[in-house]
Amino acid sequence: MGGFFGVVSKDSCTSDLFYGTDYHSHLGTMRGGMAVKNTDGIHRVIHDITNAQFRSKFEDDLADMDGSMGIGVISDYEDQPLIIGSHLGKYAIVTVGVINNMRDLVEAVFRDRTGHFTEMTGAEVNPTEVVAMLINQEDSFTAGLARAQESIIGSCSVLLLTDDGIYASRDRLGRTPISIGKKKDGMAVTFETCAFPNLEYEFVKELGPGEIVLVTAEGFERQKDPGEKMRICSFLWVYYGFPASHYEGINVEDVRNRCGECLARRDNVEVDMVAGIPDSGTGHAVGYANYAGIAYRRPFVKYTPTWPRSFMPQKQEMRDLVARMKLIPIRELIQDKRLLFCEDSIVRGTQLQDTVKRLFDAGAEEIHMRPACPPLVFGCKYLNFSRSRSIMDLAGRKAIKEIEGTGEEVPQAYLDPDSAEFAEMIERIRRRLRLTSLTYQRLDDLIEAIGLEADKLCTYCWNGRE
Repeated sequence: MGGFFGVVSKDSCTSDLFYGTDYHSHLGTMRGGMAVKNTDGIHRVIHDITNAQFRSKFEDDLADMDGSMGIGVISDYEDQPLIIGSHLGKYAIVTVGVINNMRDLVEAVFRDRTGHFTEMTGAEVNPTEVVAMLINQEDSFTAGLARAQESIIGSCSVLLLTDDGIYASRDRLGRTPISIGKKKDGMAVTFETCAFPNLEYEFVKELGPGEIVLVTAEGFERQKDPGEKMRICSFLWVYYGFPASHYEGINVEDVRNRCGECLARRDNVEVDMVAGIPDSGTGHAVGYANYAGIAYRRPFVKYTPTWPRSFMPQKQEMRDLVARMKLIPIRELIQDKRLLFCEDSIVRGTQLQDTVKRLFDAGAEEIHMRPACPPLVFGCKYLNFSRSRSIMDLAGRKAIKEIEGTGEEVPQAYLDPDSAEFAEMIERIRRRLRLTSLTYQRLDDLIEAIGLEADKLCTYCWNGRE
């Protein structure tokens, strides 16, 4: 899942735009891009960052990107920003989210003979271009953004770089965050608030669900009021989000510590140490260890200078290789030890299965796993996390298929942590992974750790509720 960053400054915005964009999520993302506006128009640059860091690809472009306004994006797979010429004027656009009714929106354009689309590799239409098409059907940027939010099934947050400033539009149900920051010479808008401190921006406000604002160097002006209904993604705190960021005023690392505390509160296993599967399991493990009074240690260290994120490669074999090569075991902390690991989640379990084997091969006596969220049994429909993966590959769904003979439907009993069916599903996963014990976080405990009301959180991947 990607992210975006925008700057409107009284001086040059290029440095802040470059570093602010780089502070965003690189989880499986394949494209990066920036666009700046000056008196000569809009200058754009896009690079493939599948196997390279954002900064290394864009440093040489900065000299040609001077301007006082700009937007940048870390994109899942499509080229962004796009530069659009329309009756509203020329503008640049970036988006974050997923559009589930793409085909219907594209076919509507073709039926009305009102436009066309530039085909991407693989005969796909760029979803950001579809959003621009929806915007261009109205008489103002505000009306166009509102139309897009009402038309899209899924989620889509948007930044527009225009002559007037940057329009920021949070998706209709607020599944992803947008925050505004300020400093003496301008304003910034961001997906991740961790981009603010080192660039000396002070957090001002977070947009509400469906809210639209126009950001200028002097401040911001609301163009559309926020809606009352929110379904922000719970997985932001469990895994996606950077530890230094906060959403709805709630810090990510703090939530992960509380998740670990919740796991420890319900546990009574005797172990020699607590560890996290790096990096995202670390915050959960610290919380567990502090509550349980058990030593926190690092039996694995992560080697990252030359190895990318483990799920960035498209082939499973390469993902497994990357995951293996970047985690280096420390035998002295493993041999003859009873180890308890906290992990953000278990998706398919293929990489974790190899990790467990390596730990036992290094002499571990016991390995206990404590995922910080419930079993994933539904594929996310609202964010681009597992675009190339089948729902039937999920560890929970596989176990249900083994028990029921089919995994197409999920009986309600498998979602109840107190049921016999749930216990059997977890036991199947435990045996496949060769774990000594496996206990998942309860959904009610996760919601408590986040600290928002349940009806403001999206928990679809765990309980299938829209």
